Amino acid sequence: MLFQTDAAASASAAVLRAYADEHLARYRRELAHLVGIDSGSYSPDGVDAVGAWCAARLDAAGFAVESLPTPVVDGRRFGRVVVGRRRGTGTRRILLFAHMDTVFADGTADLRPYRESGGRAFGPGVSDDKGGLLAGIHAADVLDRAGYVGYGELILAFTPDEEVGAPASGGLLRAVGTGVDAALCLECARESGDVVIARKGVADVRFDVSGRAAHAGVEPERGADAAVEAARLLLDAHELAREGEVTVNIGVVAAGDRPNVVPAAARLSGEVRAFGAGYLEQTLRALERRANAPTVAGVVTAFRTEALCPPLEPTATATLFTAARDVAAELGFSLGGAATGGVSDANFVAALGVPVLDGLGPIGGDDHSPAEWLDLASVPERVALLAGLVVRIAEG
Repeated sequence: MLFQTDAAASASAAVLRAYADEHLARYRRELAHLVGIDSGSYSPDGVDAVGAWCAARLDAAGFAVESLPTPVVDGRRFGRVVVGRRRGTGTRRILLFAHMDTVFADGTADLRPYRESGGRAFGPGVSDDKGGLLAGIHAADVLDRAGYVGYGELILAFTPDEEVGAPASGGLLRAVGTGVDAALCLECARESGDVVIARKGVADVRFDVSGRAAHAGVEPERGADAAVEAARLLLDAHELAREGEVTVNIGVVAAGDRPNVVPAAARLSGEVRAFGAGYLEQTLRALERRANAPTVAGVVTAFRTEALCPPLEPTATATLFTAARDVAAELGFSLGGAATGGVSDANFVAALGVPVLDGLGPIGGDDHSPAEWLDLASVPERVALLAGLVVRIAEG
């Protein structure tokens, strides 16, 4: 049996699953409420409405709650970070974290209200990440119901801007995560049921190409064509991709402003994604070298990295993944692990050197689309898995 100590005797896998089953009706009601709130990343009032609900819910569950303002970024206001803390009798500090924002514009909740059909829940943000956020709260409820307080501190943190790279909340989340013994990210599980054991890192990159304008008909030889250099840059950048490891995407290409003028300027913006920090750094260095070696005479290119998110590597997740598989087996199901190209707040927390596991919410899919769904039947087992994993970590 997994839970053998006296401190964990009341929190056996069977007990945790039974309490999670009891909570499903309330979970569904609360999920419908949260999905009914528009909370796009750039809608701070909507995000704060979700945050106020979470703060009240955590307060009622016995957490000491803070609602932390985030800084203005590039003139834009974002929502607040909600942090709840509950002390226990043990020593291990465990962080559960999720995001409150969605990718959807204001008005989407009215256009596509929460609904249930065929055992699934639908609506904007139902899987990414309101279903996961709520699973964390219910896991705390299940532990409370079981009378388990063997952790040193149980921390729940909810952020307002994950979908746009956490420009405002990243520093606050890193501060909360510094020094914890383990961190569990509540992004929902993959459609297969797998948790996430690796994520690519991503770097946003930009090339600014400067040439020289000239009359395209009378004296084109006096020009230095920035568009030609940009086109060659784009093709060379894509050649740096490594199948299964590195992707390079130049998503924005702009050059010139008149058809009869040799373009004097061009701009390329894109991203590099890689599973390993080494691959990411190598690719960025190669892009910089290429920028410094123009193929068109008279052209100069400036290269810069505009944002960098480190990868979530399997070395950061291995220990917790093993523990989660053991807990899942005790609960009666098998658990797989998946690697994905998308990033999450787990990337930043793992960079602190904290053991992290991602994808611990219920099973869901079709994120960021009108078809987004959450498997309601998976909710009790995933809530019990979260609660059981907290016990496993707390008990060492």
